[in-house]
This record gives sequence, structure tokens and C-alpha cells, in this order.
Amino acid sequence: MKLFAGLGNPGAKYAGNRHNIGFMALDRIAADHGFSPWKRAFQGMACEGRLGGEKVVLLKPETFMNLSGQSVRAAVDFYKLDLADLTVFHDELDLAPGKCRVKQGGGHAGHNGLRSIHGHLGDAYQRVRLGIGHPGHKDAVAGYVLHDFAKADQDWLGDLLRGISDGAASLADGEPAKFMNAVALRTAPARSSAAEKPAKPAKPEPAAAPVPQPDASPLARLKDFFR
Repeated sequence: MKLFAGLGNPGAKYAGNRHNIGFMALDRIAADHGFSPWKRAFQGMACEGRLGGEKVVLLKPETFMNLSGQSVRAAVDFYKLDLADLTVFHDELDLAPGKCRVKQGGGHAGHNGLRSIHGHLGDAYQRVRLGIGHPGHKDAVAGYVLHDFAKADQDWLGDLLRGISDGAASLADGEPAKFMNAVALRTAPARSSAAEKPAKPAKPEPAAAPVPQPDASPLARLKDFFR
């Protein structure tokens, strides 16, 4: 059994925020793969289903970002899971918008949701880092992550969420490389070979050879002289 936890803040006020992309990823997985309805559990909202050969619980903590670890810890303890069975989906400032990376263990890089999970469970869990880009200055980070995605972001955001859903079964089955391939097929689809190769210019047709004119006879030349 696996636990997928998405990070975000509860309520309609925050639903479209960049900080809530973890919630968005789980919503897409649940909708596409026929999971049970969301219900209140573990200080959050949870649902169950199957991805590939694995039973998976999806969890959206409703403790607000800074206390996410309380909710995730409650679910891990209830199901008696190892940290290897936990995957956390979260926004990542250090990745360009639309980029996605899978990481095992490591630091929290100042992310308050991860910091809280580290405090409750340690760092030996898997993360799916979802790039939202950086505003350019650390003083602008709080306002940036708590602002809705712009209209111009919707295309890449939709592609990213569809790719995550496409590859979710591979992630649950412990195949992160296949998961990343599925995401890449949505976010950076391969171009056809015909599109990549420029068309060869058509060869010019050879000019028609001049038709030889017969030489005039001496009598004809003489007639022309006296005209």
C-alpha cells in the first residue's frame, strides 16, 4: 500500500494558488483513476483507489501548510507504513514552471510543508517536485506562492497535471523513471521526424535545348541580297 500526500492550504481562497499544486495533482489522479469520494480523515481529506498493482491512499492535509506533518504522520501511523511507501507532491521554486522531478530523501530547502513533515517523520520519503518558477527575489516568495496561477500558465499546468496522472501507476509501482517519461510525453512531446527535417528544395528542371535552325541555301541567300 502507498500513501500519496499533496501539499497545499485548505479552502476556496487558496484553491488556485501556486502553493496548492500538490492538491491539484492529487485531484487529477483521483478524477482520472476512479478513486473513492473524498472524505475527512487524518486532519485532512482522503480517498482510496488502485494505481497499477498497488492500493493507494491520497491525502490532502487541511492543517495549513506549516503543519502538514501532523496530518501526514497520522496517516502513516494508522496504516503502519514505512517512509519508503510515502510520496509527497509539492511546489518547487527552484524548478522552472512545468518541470517535474522525483527525489528520494534530502533537505526541505525552506519549504514549510516539507519542514513540518521532516519534523514529524524524518526525510526518508519520496518527493515529486513540481516547478512553479521563482519570483526573482526572496522577499517576493510569500506573495508569489500564495497567488493564483496566471491565465498564461494554464496550458503548461494542464499538461503537467495530465502527465502526472498518466504516470501515477508507474510511480505507485516504484518505477519513477517510467513516471517521468509519462510526464515528459505531455510536457515535451516528441516532434515527428517529418517535422524536424526541413523539406529539400526542388531541383530546377533543365532548360530546353535550342532547336537548331537549318542553314539557308546559296540561292536563298542571293534572293535575300537583292530584296
